Amino acid sequence: MMKLFLAAAAIGAATVSVKAVELPADIAKQGSIKVAIVPNYPPMEFRDPASGTLTGFDVELGEALGRKLGVKIVWQETSFDQMMPAIATGRVDMILSGMTDIKSRQDTATFVDYLRNGPRFFIQQTRASEFKDMNAFCGKKVGASRRTSFPRLIAAWSDAHCGNDPINFVGTEGSGDARTQLRQGRLDAAVQGGETLPYMMDLEPGAYVPVGEVFSVQFTGLALNVKEKALQQAVVEALDALIADGSYRELLAKWKLTEYGVERTTINAGQ
Repeated sequence: MMKLFLAAAAIGAATVSVKAVELPADIAKQGSIKVAIVPNYPPMEFRDPASGTLTGFDVELGEALGRKLGVKIVWQETSFDQMMPAIATGRVDMILSGMTDIKSRQDTATFVDYLRNGPRFFIQQTRASEFKDMNAFCGKKVGASRRTSFPRLIAAWSDAHCGNDPINFVGTEGSGDARTQLRQGRLDAAVQGGETLPYMMDLEPGAYVPVGEVFSVQFTGLALNVKEKALQQAVVEALDALIADGSYRELLAKWKLTEYGVERTTINAGQ
């Protein structure tokens, strides 16, 4: 995990500093920010099974951000495929939904990065003796959500470590589908964001065990329309204020994300 922090620090040093500004006039006038969310990625965002209400790290961070900015956060549930079109056309003002900041998305959205993340292999605990280290995944069936950057990152890791015995990647409909196929024995291993594994392991004690460390540094970013420079600067100021006053760290601890926290926000640090 130390490598993750060092790499993140190197990226953060090259980011642009941003001066604090007030909210754009239209946002201040309407008194709210419309935020796209897909609540199927615990512990980042999901619906509480008991009450049905939105909860998770991103939800609580968004509400804290709204209080800092003096506006109401209006959550708008959508599908993953519709989030970027919604920000591009102005149907929403922001995306706050566990989205990974990657270079290919930066033409459409500016990302204010607030969390480090990265993919991590995990297996069923009953098969732990078969996978002593990450090299054991070479030649095996490994699943991950096809809608993420994980397929590309798994392929890159396989190319670098597996030689003539590459990983047999299986695309799934999401992390939940990957875990289902893992339990059914259709996969040997699965990959999902390391930040989500502690939550899932708490839900299913004794079911899974991670193998190795996060194998690629990524950033989770809050996405804004590329043209909304004033809103971008206001959000950076508010998020940095939450980091400074300790609110951010409290939320990290609550959702078992402390090791993935950042010291300050960065802009478009994803590669």
